[in-house]
Amino acid sequence: MEDIFEKSLINSSAIIEAVMCLKQPFMEFCSVVEDALNRGNKVIFCGNGGSAADAQHLTAEFTGRFFLERKPLPAIALNTNVSAITAIANDYGYDDIFLRQTQALAQTGDVLVGISTSGNSKNIVKAFEYANSIGVTTVAFTGESGGKMKEIADILLNVPSSCTPRIQEAHITMGHIMCEIVEQSLFENAQKAIPVQYKE
Repeated sequence: MEDIFEKSLINSSAIIEAVMCLKQPFMEFCSVVEDALNRGNKVIFCGNGGSAADAQHLTAEFTGRFFLERKPLPAIALNTNVSAITAIANDYGYDDIFLRQTQALAQTGDVLVGISTSGNSKNIVKAFEYANSIGVTTVAFTGESGGKMKEIADILLNVPSSCTPRIQEAHITMGHIMCEIVEQSLFENAQKAIPVQYKE
């Protein structure tokens, strides 16, 4: 068991370090998000399973705060409305759960971030195809191959690994770095948030 602990940490660290190869598309991603928010547009996230948790997590960082005390930023996670998801899945099929919401909510100039370790999630692919047709920038967080999303995304961030947990760890790391960069760029004069002090 100790071997698993040590090997997992070593592998995770190595993959996150290898993500340096994605610096150019990553900085383009940050710039696209910053530009969209400056225009009054929004960032839309979506994912399945653990990637759904990452989508929800990053949305919370925008609508809440990251490091700085500043105004909330417009962001939506398409996987959080259970009533919408189950209604769409029941009436149209699971592959349409993100497409229908993207059709309802996305506007030209928005950014759609799809998170999929395989890059082959059909519901994200369909949402990307529609988003591309209306001038929404599509950003794919995937594993090494990029899957089907590689062919249709405007920006590809394909973590150099085929191991799902390690890919997910790199995804949330990149997501956090993006939040920090965007927040610092948009609110360079804001005060740093004071951590809450808890009493025992």
